[in-house]
Amino acid sequence: MGHYAGVVPLLVNALLFSCLSALSQATELQFVTCGSIVKLLNIRHNVRLHSHDVRYGSGSGQQSVTGVTAVEDSNSYWSVRGTSESVCQRGEPVKCGQTIRLTHVNTGRNLHSHYFSSPLSSNQEVSAFGEEGEGDSLDEWTVLCGGVLWVREENVRFRHTATEGLLSVTGEQYGRPIHGQREVHAMPQANLHNYWKAMEGVFMKPSETLGRDAAAHTEL
Repeated sequence: MGHYAGVVPLLVNALLFSCLSALSQATELQFVTCGSIVKLLNIRHNVRLHSHDVRYGSGSGQQSVTGVTAVEDSNSYWSVRGTSESVCQRGEPVKCGQTIRLTHVNTGRNLHSHYFSSPLSSNQEVSAFGEEGEGDSLDEWTVLCGGVLWVREENVRFRHTATEGLLSVTGEQYGRPIHGQREVHAMPQANLHNYWKAMEGVFMKPSETLGRDAAAHTEL
């Protein structure tokens, strides 16, 4: 199972005790930290980064990645993790310029890109790839932000490390079987379509072990 083994139990436990968490706890962490489970909102199109066990009918044929407007969808949770070359200690704030992996919680596949064309806009395809959190070097993304650390309230970009494409949404919508969901792709230009913000989730505190005091839960 590797690094992914504790992700789903962590999420379930956090949801169970969320009603007991003090509101002040939810505001303790200013930064996104390694091991956190988050939803990422595309600022321009107001959709959350999403995946599901539906494969592309063209291109790579890998698991599709989309954007959805629903706030409560559990298929929009992603775990913030290190790479095979760079360990990301649980609770450690993510630095601007740091390379990370984003693992889809419900399927265990990593946010991934490559030079296939995306199905609707013919930009660069973004997919979910791997098994149980383990994939390859094309699962790596660099966090682009303005300061030293990834601040939760800040708009950030994610640059695909291998191809330098920026994770983006430009508004194209799918038909069946994922009607109304937006295409997510990568593109070379920095613009308003590739700004993202950390939203709901379970944010791991630094230097603490798993358990009730190990996370600030902000599913509101």
